[in-house]
Amino acid sequence: MSSRIKELAERGQSVWYDFITRDLVTGGELEWLIEEDGLRGMTSNPTIFEKAVSGSDLYDADLRRLSEEGRDAAGIFDELSLEDVRDACDHFRPVFDDLGNGDGTVSIEVAPALADNTAATLAEAQRLWDEVARPNVLVKIPGTAAGIPAIEQATAAGVSVNITLLFSVERYREVIEAYFKGLETRLGKGEPVDGIHSVASFFVSRVDSKIDPQLDQKGDPEKVRGRAAIANAAKAYQLFEETMAGERWRALAAQGANLQRPLWASTSTKDDKYPDVYYVSSLIAPYTVNTLPPETFEAWKDHGSFEHDIRNAMARADADLAKLAKSGIDLEQATRELEREGVEKFSKSYDKLVDGITAKVEALAVGR
Repeated sequence: MSSRIKELAERGQSVWYDFITRDLVTGGELEWLIEEDGLRGMTSNPTIFEKAVSGSDLYDADLRRLSEEGRDAAGIFDELSLEDVRDACDHFRPVFDDLGNGDGTVSIEVAPALADNTAATLAEAQRLWDEVARPNVLVKIPGTAAGIPAIEQATAAGVSVNITLLFSVERYREVIEAYFKGLETRLGKGEPVDGIHSVASFFVSRVDSKIDPQLDQKGDPEKVRGRAAIANAAKAYQLFEETMAGERWRALAAQGANLQRPLWASTSTKDDKYPDVYYVSSLIAPYTVNTLPPETFEAWKDHGSFEHDIRNAMARADADLAKLAKSGIDLEQATRELEREGVEKFSKSYDKLVDGITAKVEALAVGR
Protein backbone atom coordinates (compact mmCIF):
# COMPACT_ATOMS: atom_id res chain seq x y z
CA MET A 1 0.00 0.00 0.00
CA SER A 2 1.27 3.44 -0.86
CA SER A 3 2.42 5.48 2.11
CA ARG A 4 -0.10 8.05 3.33
CA ILE A 5 2.88 10.42 3.47
CA LYS A 6 3.46 9.88 -0.24
CA GLU A 7 -0.25 10.38 -0.90
CA LEU A 8 -0.01 13.80 0.74
CA ALA A 9 2.80 14.58 -1.71
CA GLU A 10 0.57 13.51 -4.58
CA ARG A 11 -1.91 16.12 -3.36
CA GLY A 12 0.79 18.79 -3.33
CA GLN A 13 1.77 18.76 0.35
CA SER A 14 5.28 17.85 1.47
CA VAL A 15 5.93 16.31 4.88
CA TRP A 16 9.02 17.33 6.83
CA TYR A 17 10.17 15.73 10.09
CA ASP A 18 10.08 17.97 13.15
CA PHE A 19 12.87 16.03 14.79
CA ILE A 20 16.61 15.42 14.46
CA THR A 21 19.10 13.29 16.35
CA ARG A 22 22.50 11.99 15.33
CA ASP A 23 21.49 8.32 15.34
CA LEU A 24 18.44 9.08 13.19
CA VAL A 25 20.67 10.73 10.60
CA THR A 26 23.61 8.33 10.67
CA GLY A 27 21.98 5.02 11.61
CA GLY A 28 20.01 4.33 8.45
CA GLU A 29 16.55 5.34 9.68
CA LEU A 30 16.55 8.63 7.79
CA GLU A 31 17.22 6.87 4.48
CA TRP A 32 14.27 4.57 5.20
CA LEU A 33 11.98 7.50 5.95
CA ILE A 34 13.02 9.22 2.72
CA GLU A 35 12.84 6.17 0.45
CA GLU A 36 9.93 4.23 1.90
CA ASP A 37 7.71 6.90 3.43
CA GLY A 38 8.48 9.84 1.18
CA LEU A 39 9.85 12.21 3.84
CA ARG A 40 10.97 15.42 2.14
CA GLY A 41 12.68 17.58 4.76
CA MET A 42 13.61 18.15 8.39
CA THR A 43 13.58 20.89 11.00
CA SER A 44 15.46 21.32 14.25
CA ASN A 45 15.25 23.51 17.34
CA PRO A 46 16.90 23.74 20.78
CA THR A 47 14.13 21.73 22.47
CA ILE A 48 14.70 18.76 20.16
CA PHE A 49 18.47 18.99 20.52
CA GLU A 50 18.34 19.27 24.32
CA LYS A 51 16.45 15.99 24.56
CA ALA A 52 18.93 14.30 22.25
CA VAL A 53 21.95 15.44 24.25
CA SER A 54 20.61 14.84 27.74
CA GLY A 55 18.75 11.63 26.92
CA SER A 56 21.55 9.66 25.26
CA ASP A 57 25.29 9.11 25.11
CA LEU A 58 25.47 9.87 21.38
CA TYR A 59 27.24 13.17 21.93
CA ASP A 60 29.38 12.31 24.96
CA ALA A 61 32.67 11.94 23.11
CA ASP A 62 32.17 15.25 21.32
CA LEU A 63 31.13 16.94 24.55
CA ARG A 64 34.39 15.85 26.17
CA ARG A 65 36.48 16.89 23.18
CA LEU A 66 34.91 20.31 22.71
CA SER A 67 35.01 21.01 26.44
CA GLU A 68 38.70 20.14 26.54
CA GLU A 69 39.21 22.53 23.61
CA GLY A 70 37.82 25.30 25.81
CA ARG A 71 34.35 25.67 24.27
CA ASP A 72 31.58 26.89 26.55
CA ALA A 73 28.14 25.28 26.47
CA ALA A 74 26.78 27.66 23.82
CA GLY A 75 29.80 27.03 21.61
CA ILE A 76 29.43 23.27 22.06
CA PHE A 77 25.79 23.41 20.99
CA ASP A 78 26.71 25.50 17.99
CA GLU A 79 29.34 23.03 16.80
CA LEU A 80 27.23 19.92 17.38
CA SER A 81 24.10 21.32 15.77
CA LEU A 82 26.04 22.51 12.74
CA GLU A 83 27.51 19.04 12.30
CA ASP A 84 24.13 17.30 12.58
CA VAL A 85 22.47 19.72 10.17
CA ARG A 86 25.28 19.34 7.62
CA ASP A 87 24.94 15.56 7.76
CA ALA A 88 21.16 15.73 7.41
CA CYS A 89 21.52 18.13 4.46
CA ASP A 90 23.80 15.64 2.73
CA HIS A 91 21.25 12.85 3.18
CA PHE A 92 18.48 15.03 1.77
CA ARG A 93 20.57 16.44 -1.09
CA PRO A 94 19.23 13.97 -3.71
CA VAL A 95 15.65 15.02 -2.84
CA PHE A 96 16.64 18.67 -3.08
CA ASP A 97 18.30 18.21 -6.46
CA ASP A 98 15.57 16.00 -7.92
CA LEU A 99 12.53 18.08 -6.94
CA GLY A 100 13.88 21.61 -7.16
CA ASN A 101 10.98 23.08 -5.19
CA GLY A 102 12.64 23.64 -1.82
CA ASP A 103 12.06 20.12 -0.52
CA GLY A 104 15.08 18.20 0.66
CA THR A 105 16.02 21.03 3.02
CA VAL A 106 17.00 21.03 6.69
CA SER A 107 16.34 24.00 8.97
CA ILE A 108 18.66 25.46 11.61
CA GLU A 109 17.57 28.17 14.02
CA VAL A 110 18.93 31.61 14.82
CA ALA A 111 19.17 31.95 18.59
CA PRO A 112 15.73 33.06 19.84
CA ALA A 113 17.27 35.63 22.17
CA LEU A 114 18.02 37.69 19.04
CA ALA A 115 14.36 37.84 17.96
CA ASP A 116 14.03 41.56 18.74
CA ASN A 117 17.37 42.58 17.25
CA THR A 118 17.34 42.98 13.47
CA ALA A 119 21.07 43.46 12.96
CA ALA A 120 22.07 40.58 15.23
CA THR A 121 19.50 38.27 13.65
CA LEU A 122 20.76 39.08 10.16
CA ALA A 123 24.40 38.59 11.14
CA GLU A 124 23.64 35.23 12.78
CA ALA A 125 21.54 34.07 9.83
CA GLN A 126 24.42 34.86 7.46
CA ARG A 127 26.90 33.08 9.75
CA LEU A 128 24.79 29.93 9.97
CA TRP A 129 24.27 29.93 6.20
CA ASP A 130 28.02 30.22 5.65
CA GLU A 131 28.93 27.68 8.35
CA VAL A 132 26.56 24.96 7.14
CA ALA A 133 27.66 25.67 3.56
CA ARG A 134 24.94 23.61 1.92
CA PRO A 135 22.45 24.93 -0.65
CA ASN A 136 19.67 22.92 1.00
CA VAL A 137 19.80 24.49 4.45
CA LEU A 138 17.13 26.92 5.61
CA VAL A 139 17.95 29.40 8.37
CA LYS A 140 15.05 29.91 10.77
CA ILE A 141 14.27 33.56 11.55
CA PRO A 142 11.32 34.48 13.82
CA GLY A 143 8.60 36.50 12.08
CA THR A 144 8.65 39.25 14.70
CA ALA A 145 8.57 42.97 13.94
CA ALA A 146 12.38 43.03 14.15
CA GLY A 147 12.59 39.84 12.13
CA ILE A 148 10.77 41.23 9.08
CA PRO A 149 13.63 43.49 7.86
CA ALA A 150 16.11 40.71 8.67
CA ILE A 151 14.12 38.35 6.44
CA GLU A 152 14.16 40.87 3.59
CA GLN A 153 17.89 41.55 3.92
CA ALA A 154 18.81 37.88 4.32
CA THR A 155 16.85 37.03 1.17
CA ALA A 156 18.55 39.88 -0.67
CA ALA A 157 21.90 38.43 0.46
CA GLY A 158 21.00 35.03 -1.01
CA VAL A 159 20.20 33.24 2.26
CA SER A 160 17.33 30.74 2.16
CA VAL A 161 15.02 31.39 5.13
CA ASN A 162 12.40 29.49 7.12
CA ILE A 163 10.28 32.17 8.81
CA THR A 164 9.02 30.85 12.15
CA LEU A 165 6.53 31.76 14.86
CA LEU A 166 3.82 33.08 12.54
CA PHE A 167 0.40 33.26 14.14
CA SER A 168 -1.23 36.29 12.51
CA VAL A 169 -2.42 36.54 8.92
CA GLU A 170 -1.37 40.20 8.89
CA ARG A 171 2.14 39.31 10.05
CA TYR A 172 2.22 36.68 7.32
CA ARG A 173 1.36 39.42 4.82
CA GLU A 174 4.46 41.31 6.01
CA VAL A 175 6.56 38.18 5.59
CA ILE A 176 5.44 37.73 1.98
CA GLU A 177 6.28 41.38 1.32
CA ALA A 178 9.73 40.96 2.87
CA TYR A 179 10.43 37.94 0.67
CA PHE A 180 9.30 39.77 -2.46
CA LYS A 181 11.39 42.84 -1.64
CA GLY A 182 14.47 40.71 -0.97
CA LEU A 183 14.10 38.97 -4.33
CA GLU A 184 13.48 42.26 -6.12
CA THR A 185 16.62 43.76 -4.55
CA ARG A 186 18.69 40.87 -5.87
CA LEU A 187 17.22 41.16 -9.33
CA GLY A 188 17.86 44.89 -9.28
CA LYS A 189 21.55 44.14 -8.75
CA GLY A 190 21.58 41.60 -11.54
CA GLU A 191 21.94 38.70 -9.09
CA PRO A 192 20.18 35.34 -9.52
CA VAL A 193 17.20 34.28 -7.41
CA ASP A 194 16.68 30.70 -8.56
CA GLY A 195 18.84 29.25 -5.76
CA ILE A 196 16.87 30.90 -2.95
CA HIS A 197 14.13 28.94 -1.16
CA SER A 198 11.78 29.96 1.63
CA VAL A 199 8.89 28.71 3.72
CA ALA A 200 6.62 30.70 6.03
CA SER A 201 5.90 28.60 9.13
CA PHE A 202 2.36 29.28 10.32
CA PHE A 203 1.72 27.80 13.77
CA VAL A 204 -1.60 26.02 14.15
CA SER A 205 -2.53 24.05 17.27
CA ARG A 206 -1.15 26.65 19.69
CA VAL A 207 -3.93 29.00 18.55
CA ASP A 208 -6.58 26.58 19.83
CA SER A 209 -4.54 25.93 22.97
CA LYS A 210 -4.70 29.68 23.62
CA ILE A 211 -8.33 30.29 22.68
CA ASP A 212 -10.16 27.12 23.74
CA PRO A 213 -9.76 27.79 27.50
CA GLN A 214 -11.26 31.24 26.96
CA LEU A 215 -14.21 29.71 25.13
CA ASP A 216 -14.62 27.15 27.91
CA GLN A 217 -14.86 29.94 30.47
CA LYS A 218 -17.60 31.58 28.40
CA GLY A 219 -19.47 28.32 27.88
CA ASP A 220 -18.62 28.32 24.15
CA PRO A 221 -21.94 29.98 23.19
CA GLU A 222 -21.30 29.80 19.42
CA LYS A 223 -19.94 26.23 19.47
CA VAL A 224 -16.67 27.25 17.86
CA ARG A 225 -14.24 25.38 20.12
CA GLY A 226 -11.40 23.83 18.17
CA ARG A 227 -12.07 25.84 15.01
CA ALA A 228 -10.05 29.01 15.51
CA ALA A 229 -6.67 27.55 14.56
CA ILE A 230 -7.85 25.91 11.36
CA ALA A 231 -9.88 28.97 10.32
CA ASN A 232 -6.86 31.18 10.94
CA ALA A 233 -4.64 28.90 8.84
CA ALA A 234 -7.26 28.77 6.09
CA LYS A 235 -7.25 32.57 5.86
CA ALA A 236 -3.44 32.48 5.63
CA TYR A 237 -3.68 30.03 2.74
CA GLN A 238 -6.25 32.25 1.06
CA LEU A 239 -3.76 35.13 1.27
CA PHE A 240 -1.07 32.87 -0.20
CA GLU A 241 -3.24 31.97 -3.18
CA GLU A 242 -4.28 35.56 -3.79
CA THR A 243 -0.71 36.84 -3.61
CA MET A 244 0.74 34.15 -5.85
CA ALA A 245 -1.93 34.86 -8.47
CA GLY A 246 -0.82 38.50 -8.69
CA GLU A 247 1.30 40.18 -11.34
CA ARG A 248 4.12 40.94 -8.91
CA TRP A 249 4.71 37.27 -8.17
CA ARG A 250 4.38 36.28 -11.81
CA ALA A 251 7.13 38.77 -12.66
CA LEU A 252 9.40 37.28 -10.01
CA ALA A 253 8.61 33.72 -11.07
CA ALA A 254 9.49 34.63 -14.65
CA GLN A 255 12.98 35.50 -13.37
CA GLY A 256 13.35 32.09 -11.73
CA ALA A 257 12.09 32.87 -8.22
CA ASN A 258 10.83 29.97 -6.09
CA LEU A 259 7.52 29.98 -4.23
CA GLN A 260 7.63 30.81 -0.56
CA ARG A 261 5.39 27.96 0.54
CA PRO A 262 3.20 28.05 3.64
CA LEU A 263 4.43 25.57 6.22
CA TRP A 264 2.01 24.27 8.84
CA ALA A 265 3.89 24.08 12.13
CA SER A 266 2.67 22.93 15.54
CA THR A 267 0.31 20.38 13.98
CA SER A 268 0.47 17.78 16.75
CA THR A 269 -2.76 17.66 18.74
CA LYS A 270 -2.43 19.15 22.21
CA ASP A 271 -6.04 18.46 23.33
CA ASP A 272 -7.22 14.87 23.78
CA LYS A 273 -10.71 15.94 22.71
CA TYR A 274 -9.46 16.17 19.12
CA PRO A 275 -8.19 13.35 16.89
CA ASP A 276 -4.42 12.93 16.85
CA VAL A 277 -4.29 13.87 13.15
CA TYR A 278 -6.83 16.69 13.42
CA TYR A 279 -4.51 19.45 12.24
CA VAL A 280 -3.06 17.35 9.44
CA SER A 281 -6.26 16.15 7.80
CA SER A 282 -7.84 19.62 7.93
CA LEU A 283 -4.97 21.44 6.20
CA ILE A 284 -4.10 19.30 3.18
CA ALA A 285 -3.33 21.82 0.43
CA PRO A 286 -1.24 22.17 -2.72
CA TYR A 287 2.08 24.02 -2.47
CA THR A 288 2.33 23.58 1.30
CA VAL A 289 4.57 21.82 3.81
CA ASN A 290 3.53 20.13 7.04
CA THR A 291 6.13 19.52 9.75
CA LEU A 292 5.25 16.47 11.82
CA PRO A 293 6.89 15.27 15.03
CA PRO A 294 7.51 11.50 15.10
CA GLU A 295 4.33 10.57 16.97
CA THR A 296 2.09 12.53 14.59
CA PHE A 297 4.05 11.19 11.61
CA GLU A 298 3.37 7.63 12.73
CA ALA A 299 -0.28 8.37 13.53
CA TRP A 300 -0.82 9.77 10.04
CA LYS A 301 0.86 6.76 8.45
CA ASP A 302 -1.44 4.48 10.44
CA HIS A 303 -4.84 6.15 10.11
CA GLY A 304 -4.59 9.48 8.30
CA SER A 305 -7.82 10.47 6.57
CA PHE A 306 -8.21 12.30 3.27
CA GLU A 307 -11.91 12.97 3.80
CA HIS A 308 -11.35 16.72 4.25
CA ASP A 309 -8.82 19.25 3.06
CA ILE A 310 -8.20 22.98 3.25
CA ARG A 311 -11.10 23.80 0.90
CA ASN A 312 -13.51 22.64 3.61
CA ALA A 313 -11.74 24.88 6.11
CA MET A 314 -11.72 27.84 3.73
CA ALA A 315 -15.43 27.50 3.06
CA ARG A 316 -16.28 27.91 6.74
CA ALA A 317 -13.41 30.13 7.90
CA ASP A 318 -15.23 33.48 7.74
CA ALA A 319 -18.26 32.11 9.56
CA ASP A 320 -16.13 30.50 12.26
CA LEU A 321 -14.10 33.66 12.80
CA ALA A 322 -17.31 35.70 13.01
CA LYS A 323 -18.61 33.31 15.67
CA LEU A 324 -15.32 33.63 17.49
CA ALA A 325 -15.66 37.42 17.58
CA LYS A 326 -19.28 37.11 18.67
CA SER A 327 -18.09 34.94 21.54
CA GLY A 328 -15.93 37.84 22.73
CA ILE A 329 -12.58 36.46 21.55
CA ASP A 330 -10.06 38.95 20.14
CA LEU A 331 -8.06 36.82 17.68
CA GLU A 332 -5.64 39.65 16.89
CA GLN A 333 -4.74 40.07 20.55
CA ALA A 334 -4.40 36.31 20.96
CA THR A 335 -1.96 36.04 18.06
CA ARG A 336 0.12 38.95 19.38
CA GLU A 337 0.37 37.19 22.73
CA LEU A 338 1.24 33.89 21.04
CA GLU A 339 4.10 35.50 19.14
CA ARG A 340 5.57 36.96 22.32
CA GLU A 341 5.04 33.71 24.24
CA GLY A 342 6.58 31.74 21.38
CA VAL A 343 9.78 33.77 21.51
CA GLU A 344 9.89 33.38 25.30
CA LYS A 345 9.31 29.63 25.07
CA PHE A 346 12.10 29.09 22.57
CA SER A 347 14.42 31.33 24.59
CA LYS A 348 13.76 29.23 27.68
CA SER A 349 14.37 26.07 25.66
CA TYR A 350 17.71 27.45 24.53
CA ASP A 351 18.66 28.35 28.11
CA LYS A 352 17.64 24.87 29.27
CA LEU A 353 19.75 23.37 26.50
CA VAL A 354 22.82 25.35 27.53
CA ASP A 355 22.30 24.39 31.18
CA GLY A 356 21.86 20.76 30.17
CA ILE A 357 25.11 20.75 28.19
CA THR A 358 26.93 22.36 31.12
CA ALA A 359 25.61 19.69 33.49
CA LYS A 360 26.45 16.87 31.09
CA VAL A 361 30.00 18.14 30.58
CA GLU A 362 30.51 18.38 34.35
CA ALA A 363 29.15 14.87 34.84
CA LEU A 364 31.41 13.45 32.14
CA ALA A 365 34.41 15.22 33.67
CA VAL A 366 34.00 13.31 36.94
CA GLY A 367 33.19 10.03 35.23
CA ARG A 368 29.48 9.87 35.94
